[in-house]
Amino acid sequence: MTRGGSAFRSTAATAAMGLVAFAAWRGGGRTDAGPPSPRFGHVFILVEENHDYADVIGNPAMPYLNRLAEEYGLATQYYANTHPSIGNYFMLTVGDTVTNKDDFSGLVTDDNIVRQLLAAGKTWKSYAEDLPSIGYTGDGPGRYARRHNPLSYLSDVVNDSVQRQRLVPFSQLAVDVASRTLPNFGFIVPNLCHDAHSCAADSADQWLQTTIPPLIASPDFQGDGLLIIVFDEAKDAATGGGGRVVWVAVSPKSKRGYESATRYQHESTLRLAAEGLGLTRFPGAAAAAPNMAEFFESQRKTP
Repeated sequence: MTRGGSAFRSTAATAAMGLVAFAAWRGGGRTDAGPPSPRFGHVFILVEENHDYADVIGNPAMPYLNRLAEEYGLATQYYANTHPSIGNYFMLTVGDTVTNKDDFSGLVTDDNIVRQLLAAGKTWKSYAEDLPSIGYTGDGPGRYARRHNPLSYLSDVVNDSVQRQRLVPFSQLAVDVASRTLPNFGFIVPNLCHDAHSCAADSADQWLQTTIPPLIASPDFQGDGLLIIVFDEAKDAATGGGGRVVWVAVSPKSKRGYESATRYQHESTLRLAAEGLGLTRFPGAAAAAPNMAEFFESQRKTP
């Protein structure tokens, strides 16, 4: 494998990052934080739960995810932002932790990925396993956890009857793959067993191995797709706020067998999704976050 990133940061680089952060605080839009990411037509974020990096990489109970990590891009110094889960999900979609209360049931009015997608004329869906019905914004029942479905809290979704219809059961993903109607942005929510929250790691890996290959093999994904598989938080560690976790980028545009030791957090994933889809405003902390272009080959942008 090749290895990217560096633990060294010069004084000049540190100062530059400070200017980037100040610009984001002043303007709240896009800032330059490295070379741009390639363009993607379809970006999917799939979140697993509550496992440290060391509990996943090299774990024989998770052969499929390890194979993806070896074949595509792996961030070896990626850290969650907080404990418990819910704040990490909001950082991935809003650019702010919003709350650390898992029983939160409020409305999130902050700038967010859905707002920016709609402003740019892009499409989106949340695919949630065990969601009882299309447009459902409640919690439960069973193994569905609303706190793992952050788009269901956004005012842009909850207050709009059309956008609520983009909250769909996970089974819709297979339909959209077959009909070639994948959205530009998809947020994939396994249930509490298949995200490794309440069941053993091998259950999550077997679910990934069963459900993800058809998406990766689909013509639309093979043209310009990106799938990010990331864990929301480490089980106990608090480094970076939420501990060191696994982050894997699967794409035909990925550098193969690539590892990076650059330090990233969830706001960089949000920036990657937004920038990769051609958005010009990055919500919250994503505006000043380091981008993740190093994981991809340089090539022509798609229209």
